[in-house]
Amino acid sequence: MIEIGTICIKTSGREKGKYAVVVKKVDKNFVMITGPKKLTGVKRRRANVLHLQETKYKLPIKEDASDEEVLEAWKKSGLINRLGLKLPTTLKEKQSTQKKKKPKPKSKNK
Repeated sequence: MIEIGTICIKTSGREKGKYAVVVKKVDKNFVMITGPKKLTGVKRRRANVLHLQETKYKLPIKEDASDEEVLEAWKKSGLINRLGLKLPTTLKEKQSTQKKKKPKPKSKNK
């Protein structure tokens, strides 16, 4: 049985190939998972254990942890870079990193 905090890869569905973290055991066939969506694109949902592939990585989280707690555990573990994930940026960070582009002069084609 998959343990709470285990990082898995979805093997079917629209989120196939994305990482998710087990946050709660529902019964012997189902678990609650989350990415969280901001980080991996997997929203909190119930998943069949047959549709998950376990990895060797595990996050130290409590049962039914919130998405914010899971995201903090991802940051502390150092697995974001190792697995090739990108941290979400806030709107202010996006604006400060983007340079304003000057409009190109319109050329007259005759």
